[in-house]
Amino acid sequence: MKKLLIVLGVVVLLGAVGYVAFQQYKIYIPGLLSRLRDPIAEYAPVAWQTGPVEAELSADARPPNIIVIVADDLGYNDISFFGGGLVQTPNIDALAQQGAHAAVGYAANATCSPSRAAIMTGRYPTRFGFEFTAVPPVFARNLANSSGDGGPPVIFHGDRVEGLLPYPQMGLPPSEVTMAEMLRERGYHTVHIGKWHLGEADGLRPEDQGFAESLGMTAGGGLYLPIGDDNAVEARLPWDPIDRFLWANLPYAVQFNGGQRFAPNEYMTDYMTDNAVAAINANRNRPFFLYLAYTAPHTPFQATREDYDAIAGIEDHTTRVYAAMIRALDRGVGDVMRALRDNGLDRNTLVIFTSDNGGAWYAGIPGLNAPFRGWKATFFEGGLRVPFFVHWPAQIAAGTRIGGPAHHMDIYHTAAAASGAASQERGDGVDLLPFLRGQASAESERTLFWRSGGYRVVRRGDWKLQLSARPERVWLFNLADDPTEQNDLSEEQPDRVVALRALIEDYERELPAPLWPALIEGPIRIDPPLNTPWREDQEYIYWSN
Repeated sequence: MKKLLIVLGVVVLLGAVGYVAFQQYKIYIPGLLSRLRDPIAEYAPVAWQTGPVEAELSADARPPNIIVIVADDLGYNDISFFGGGLVQTPNIDALAQQGAHAAVGYAANATCSPSRAAIMTGRYPTRFGFEFTAVPPVFARNLANSSGDGGPPVIFHGDRVEGLLPYPQMGLPPSEVTMAEMLRERGYHTVHIGKWHLGEADGLRPEDQGFAESLGMTAGGGLYLPIGDDNAVEARLPWDPIDRFLWANLPYAVQFNGGQRFAPNEYMTDYMTDNAVAAINANRNRPFFLYLAYTAPHTPFQATREDYDAIAGIEDHTTRVYAAMIRALDRGVGDVMRALRDNGLDRNTLVIFTSDNGGAWYAGIPGLNAPFRGWKATFFEGGLRVPFFVHWPAQIAAGTRIGGPAHHMDIYHTAAAASGAASQERGDGVDLLPFLRGQASAESERTLFWRSGGYRVVRRGDWKLQLSARPERVWLFNLADDPTEQNDLSEEQPDRVVALRALIEDYERELPAPLWPALIEGPIRIDPPLNTPWREDQEYIYWSN
């Protein structure tokens, strides 16, 4: 009997240890399964398709090359052009200094996938049901299980998982005409490098959506170097469940044209840059469209030791790693522009630089979006205001400034006009070239919408209304007088609230249901970053995704 009790005790103890271990390490299961299904091969060089040996027309006589560069989670205050920046960003700044910038540049959404869908289509992503960023249920469940930092709870809608569209099929509908498809019809060679995050299944991938060549990752990101690499300096964010999930599951890998994943041979930002330069060199004698979607400075935070050592004046380790990642991003932009100059293509290449949304609350670094309030996933200006720089020396005078607001959707229509494509009747954006060329001096009173579940926003002229369902809250701001959204006028101007709310309701009547439902609703404070204590007096919204 005594031996039996001992055996039972050991079994119970092992079971308890196993359960604890499983709860601690189950977060790694998605990445492990992915590596079993789709192994990562060793590095292999990419052979880019080569255009004509000699050009039929000179670079200035051809339709302009078009390059769209998108940073990931880059805050308004992360670059030095606006007077701030953790590090100087001379190459990014030069795009505006030698070209044009919009005083007000807006992301289509405050999170990545819907913004990228708008850039690719020139339409509100909610027009075709792309309301939420694509994430697998295990990711959403992990966020809900990791809540408990003293704030309101994260809500996981487990009842919505049954019948949910499989994660790889969450993407940009093939019925939408992408920028790549539109430019391919105009005779452009189309190249995608970097992040996609618009669908992973057949029919949704970049090479199925108009790109002749695609190098990067179809998911939301990847590691910048192998974990523990001698050349890597890492910063973990123990306060952030998203960060824990990414470190556990993101690979250091890319794909070329949908083939087997393989490991790059250098720091991911530099790898993307070097391949962008190679693609430019290969296509120097024909019109090309390059969509260069960097993953920097999105988590996980990894920098090269060289970049980290170069900015020793930044004391906080996490901030220094983050700034070093931006330093690499800026270097990449400089290398791309140098490749254009070396090939005699810089004058007649339209280059547009932006970010998918504002800086992230979970980074734990204050001031990323200063002077604006709000973070990624909020529709305050800090979550939406992004750099909007346009460089085309043959057509745009250096130092041009347009008032805006410019919007992600406008990139498609501006590229279409530059290429000579016919007017896009289905679009929601506008062609910015008349303003950039100085042919139009004043923008109309533009109306813009944003929506994520029960969080809805409209800007009409200088007035901006935000409606939050959870918590139930209304904010009204006059952005002409109060661009940083400090003074809520909703109680003072109820008639304006009613009128703007009616605009939202009219717009929403035209919208289809989301292609997939939001699985989580999470509280995000407007002002402090994630790693600060919650207080009852802090304003917040619930982000649906």
